[in-house]
Amino acid sequence: MSNQNFRSILTGSFSTPCADNPTVAMIEAAYRHAGIDARYINCDVKATHLKAAVRGAVAMEWAGFNCSLPHKVAVIEYLDDLAEAARIIGAVNCVAIRDGRLVGNNTDGKGFLASLRDVVDPAGKKIFMLGAGGAARAIAVELGLAGAEHITVINRDAEKAETIAALVRDNTGSDAVGRPWSGKACVPDGTDIVINATSVGLGDAQAMPEIDLDTLAKGQIVADVIPNPPMTRFLREARERGCTSLDGLGMLVNQGVIGVELWLGKTLDAGVMKQTLRDIFSASDAG
Repeated sequence: MSNQNFRSILTGSFSTPCADNPTVAMIEAAYRHAGIDARYINCDVKATHLKAAVRGAVAMEWAGFNCSLPHKVAVIEYLDDLAEAARIIGAVNCVAIRDGRLVGNNTDGKGFLASLRDVVDPAGKKIFMLGAGGAARAIAVELGLAGAEHITVINRDAEKAETIAALVRDNTGSDAVGRPWSGKACVPDGTDIVINATSVGLGDAQAMPEIDLDTLAKGQIVADVIPNPPMTRFLREARERGCTSLDGLGMLVNQGVIGVELWLGKTLDAGVMKQTLRDIFSASDAG
């Protein structure tokens, strides 16, 4: 008798719509590269079926799953425990299943942080962030937990910016303020890191957030959460002004790496994931 094993480890994603999410290609390429017999199943799960999907993952002994829109908040009521950042952020995009127990985490900000740490440690740094959506919230909390000195969040709806700033002040050792975003945003003197956490530039290589580029300073780190195209117009303009650019592709890849670490305790090859996404995005640009 052969001792071959025909059972794959199961992981995946619950979201809707899900057909345009390339995470499955990125993670399965890295599984293959590492010689891990695991699958990543991209599932379209409607809001009314979320509870059943989570129960199904437990019943089928999945190792874990990602959950994306619209499930990041709704999934929390079906979990047994939350990691610190997920509790503060109030949203979960990654669930690990251990012995039938479901633990929720949020890798949005963690992916960004891992990418940022390749170029600088955010501890003691002053940060200026555009936008106050889900990505901004997760990134601001992680930066606070990582010891950033000060975070300024700007948004058209200033109340949303202040909500995020208050989260940071109340739950981390960092100081933060929310400000209204009216007209062109001006980066304050002394800023170390500028982050576009809006969706402006997604799928549009010419679009750019409303910002006064002349207020960028040489040597600043300028980051964008947009993965496609990786080199957004905002990053191109920042580079021309002597800034160090950080693209959203790294953030997306690191989220995948961190998620698999939570599920399998194994670290996949980020380079394989990044190349897979680059190939997909350049093919979609060509089409």
